[in-house]
Amino acid sequence: MSSPRTQRVVVGLSGGVDSAVAAWLLKQQGYDVVGLFMKNWEDDDDSEYCSSRQDWLDAASVADVIGIDVEHVNFAAEYKDRVFAEFLREYAAGRTPNPDVLCNAEIKFKAFLDHALRLGAEKIATGHYARVREAGGRFELLKGVDPAKDQSYFLHRLTQAQLARTLFPLGGLTKVEVRRIAAEIGLPNAAKKDSTGICFIGERPFREFLNRYLSHAPGDIVDDRGRTLGRHVGLSFYTLGQRQGLGIGGVKERGAPRGGGAHAPWFVARKDLERNRLVVVQGHDHPWLLSTALEATDASWVAGVPPAPGRYAAKTRYRQADAACAFTPGGASAFTLRFDAAQWAVTPGQSAVLYDGDVCLGGGVIERAGDAR
Repeated sequence: MSSPRTQRVVVGLSGGVDSAVAAWLLKQQGYDVVGLFMKNWEDDDDSEYCSSRQDWLDAASVADVIGIDVEHVNFAAEYKDRVFAEFLREYAAGRTPNPDVLCNAEIKFKAFLDHALRLGAEKIATGHYARVREAGGRFELLKGVDPAKDQSYFLHRLTQAQLARTLFPLGGLTKVEVRRIAAEIGLPNAAKKDSTGICFIGERPFREFLNRYLSHAPGDIVDDRGRTLGRHVGLSFYTLGQRQGLGIGGVKERGAPRGGGAHAPWFVARKDLERNRLVVVQGHDHPWLLSTALEATDASWVAGVPPAPGRYAAKTRYRQADAACAFTPGGASAFTLRFDAAQWAVTPGQSAVLYDGDVCLGGGVIERAGDAR
């Protein structure tokens, strides 16, 4: 293995503080660092929600301070074909996809990696909070040490070939430490707010955005007794567990369903695609919002093969504590999880990600959820 001083590492510079500090750390370690800014969205890019121009200016300013070259590359066509088209297909089918998972697998660690290799890179790096560990010639994906920022959930589809070429310089740091480093070295974006919007599309009114791309048929909002409470604007625009934006407040005169008071909040519990009805229930702990098992498909395993059946932990959404479960692999890239404790609002289209301690084993797309029998 060549020494750091002869290794070229291409860092994905987003214009944010995390990737900037990642690039600086690698430069300090003696790598030949090159920055790469990815433009992956062109529709309405001049709007207030997704101005990649400002991000590019921030990335260029960072590169200047660090003392590295930065290249601007356009992956908009790849993003639209590989990520956004699938994103829309899932929403049209009544599911709730996670674009960040697909974006990482198809753009940040595929199109970006391929381009970096053409630039003569031996490795790529990003500002993700995760770690890679080599053990016996195999590579493991580990959680970042900052539990509040760990992003292994979004990276669970990475392969051995991708991990072998990837560095995560921030994996052993906390966000507080990263901000401190950025301020100490005088990075121009040290105080820049973190991005929380759709991968590469930005933060925007989500329903208004989807409305441009999806047809929608309004229908009834009903409760668990079948009573009509209002109208929805199209099933694609709602997700299980959703509380805000239902437009059905003030229904005291209808009476209170069992398990909730007259003023208890309403939550989306089911989508009745056949009858175009949105089913809502009252109370956070309504039984229809709780699942003790799930089935997942389209599995991807970091090791290249599924783990052995047995006891593990899993997340069914990002920002969730690990939940103890029993894992059973199935045929055709499928698996089943049975949880020790009921999980809230397990949502088809989201990712179920399996862990063995700090090691992220991989996961799949939730197909259906229910009670273990």
